[in-house]
Amino acid sequence: MQSVHSEQIIAAFRDVATASVSDALQAMNLPGHLSTGIRQIVPGKLVGPAVTVREVPTTETEPPTHALRLIDESPAGSVVCIDAGGTLDVAVWGGLMTAGAVANQLAGAVLDGAVRDVEEILRDYDLPIYARGTSPGTTLGSYRTVSANEPVVCGGVTVHAGDLIVADTDGVVCVPAAHVADVLAAAVDIENREREQAKLILASGSLAEGLARYNRI
Repeated sequence: MQSVHSEQIIAAFRDVATASVSDALQAMNLPGHLSTGIRQIVPGKLVGPAVTVREVPTTETEPPTHALRLIDESPAGSVVCIDAGGTLDVAVWGGLMTAGAVANQLAGAVLDGAVRDVEEILRDYDLPIYARGTSPGTTLGSYRTVSANEPVVCGGVTVHAGDLIVADTDGVVCVPAAHVADVLAAAVDIENREREQAKLILASGSLAEGLARYNRI
């Protein structure tokens, strides 16, 4: 799968706050704000097209085949999104998968589940990871991967391969691929207006005046 978003689009989204992207999605009546349960575990702004994996419970012992394949085969800059139903019992991502992602220049990972080896990842790698939490447990014998690049649900939002993931300290949003340009334009406009509003508030010494002029909080 080739990236569907240009380098210019990716760079522009890196300069926009996730909150502004979320506001733009809301204004356009588009879903996209992932549950706040998925939070930044390994710091870093994250922007890139989604590649998706689904995991389900199992009693069989097998490696996470689909995830491992996507780490090796996905285009540079991809964001691995794993739907594990929100489990915190085991970790669906760890140090070796991070090494593979870094080796193949992936942008990061978003996990509706847990991550492990966080100390190792923080020490040795620079790969943003967003997850529901951490767990030392392995998926072997507990979960298996069942699909790659099919629609998944992460944080209550359906994520398709090629949708644009944008994440920072505030959280994670998923921008539908067909609406990326329009959402970017709306988010940039929101940020420009907020900068002007903030200037007015500081200059006037009045929050109320800024709110009244721009009708935004």
